[in-house]
Amino acid sequence: MIEKILLTGRLVNRMETLLTGKLDKEFRFLPEDRVSESDMKWADAFVSFRPTANFQFWNLKWVHSLGAGVDSFMLNREWKKDVLLSRTICSFGQKISEYCLSYVLKDLQFHDVVQESKDIRLMKIYEPIALSTQKFIIFGTGSIGQEVARNLRFLGAKVTGVSLSGLQKEHFEEVVPINKVNSILQDANWVINTLPLTLNTDKLFTEDLFKHLHNACFINVGRGASVDEDSLVLALERKNLRRAVLDVLSNEPLASDSHLWDRLDIIITPHISAITSPEEAVECFLNTLKNVEQKKFPLINQVDIDKGY
Repeated sequence: MIEKILLTGRLVNRMETLLTGKLDKEFRFLPEDRVSESDMKWADAFVSFRPTANFQFWNLKWVHSLGAGVDSFMLNREWKKDVLLSRTICSFGQKISEYCLSYVLKDLQFHDVVQESKDIRLMKIYEPIALSTQKFIIFGTGSIGQEVARNLRFLGAKVTGVSLSGLQKEHFEEVVPINKVNSILQDANWVINTLPLTLNTDKLFTEDLFKHLHNACFINVGRGASVDEDSLVLALERKNLRRAVLDVLSNEPLASDSHLWDRLDIIITPHISAITSPEEAVECFLNTLKNVEQKKFPLINQVDIDKGY
C-alpha cells in the first residue's frame, strides 16, 4: 500500500487544494526547491513533472510523472527495477491533435498570404488545398500518435505511422519500422514527431533523414532533443522542408540569441500543445493510485523501464 506521498512541481498548490480530504494518506506538498533529503527518505511515492535536484529512490515504491514524458526521470539514471513508474495520460492526444491541425489548416488555407493581401488592400483569390490530398507521416504510434492519426484520417488525410518495431496500430493506413522510413519520406507533405525521448530517439531527425523530404512541413510535439536543430535549418535552406513548427526545443526556454528566432520559416511556441491542467493531473493521479493499490498491472499508463516510455 502507498501511504506517504511527496508531491511537488508547478501545480503543487492547486493540487493540494483539489486533493485535500480526498484520500486517507499522508501528503507533503512542497515546491521543488524545498524538497529535502529527509522528505525524500520519508516518501514511498513521488509525484512531479520531473525529479528534484536531490532525487533519490530511498524508500520509494512508485514515481508518477505529471506529464506524458518521463525522459527527465530515466535518462542518465539507472532505474531501480522494483520502483513503479507511471505517467499522466489524459486529453493530451486530443490537445496535440488540435494544435497540429491548427497549423496544418493555417498553411493549407493560406492564412498568412490572405492577411498580407488584406494589408495591401488587394482582393486576390487563393484556392485552399484540401486536407484529403495531404500525406502525413507520424513518428510515434502510441496513444498520442494514434489520436493525431485518428483526427487527421477523419478529415480525409492519408496517414502513415513510424515506430521502432513497425507493429501495426489502429488509425494508421500502415506503420513502418524506423529503419525503413527513408523509403516513404519523399512523398510526405507533413512529418509530425510525437516520439518520447529515449536513447534511440535522441537526435533522430538529422540531415540523413531530412534529405529524403521534398518541400514538406515538419511539426515537433514530441521532444526537442530528438531533432538536430542545425540539420533542421539546413533542411529548410535546401527546401527539403518549407516550414517547421516547433513546440519543443533542445533547450527551453529558447535563448534570446538563438538563430531560430530569426527564421520566418520556423514557428516557435512555448511547449503549449498539451498542458496538464490541475484537474486532469489529479484525476489521472487518483485513477493510477487506485489501480496500483488494486494491483491492476500492467497499468495503462505504466512506463516500460527497458523501453524508456
